[in-house]
Amino acid sequence: MLSRLLDTVAGTEVSAHCDLPCGVYDPAQARIEAQSVRACMEKFHASDDPVFRERAVMIKEERSDLVKHHLWVLWTDYFKPAHFAKYPQLHELFNEATKLAGAGGTKGTNDVTVADRLLARIDEIAAIFAETKQAA
Repeated sequence: MLSRLLDTVAGTEVSAHCDLPCGVYDPAQARIEAQSVRACMEKFHASDDPVFRERAVMIKEERSDLVKHHLWVLWTDYFKPAHFAKYPQLHELFNEATKLAGAGGTKGTNDVTVADRLLARIDEIAAIFAETKQAA
């Protein structure tokens, strides 16, 4: 049965903007996680309880990984060559944002200004994303 199905679709050319129907991608997911990272940093600084501070760091690092994940999905699955041609700064924005969420960024520090820079990059990506959605 599988071979009949494959024979039926073999040679059929298909085209899609993304690997799933549009509407499944949104930079808001990365932004929500980045806001959680920032909040963990603030709570870390507001507490003098070493156990609480350790938990805040652990959660911040998990959320930083999720920021990177959501950004990578957008970078690799949503944005296409035409987007990168129209918005030549997009690769650099993603590179900066994912590094800001990594070990050299929010994952490796409790400096709230680093989280603010990450949020700013995500906002820049979101603005381009919104433009591409209007054009679609």
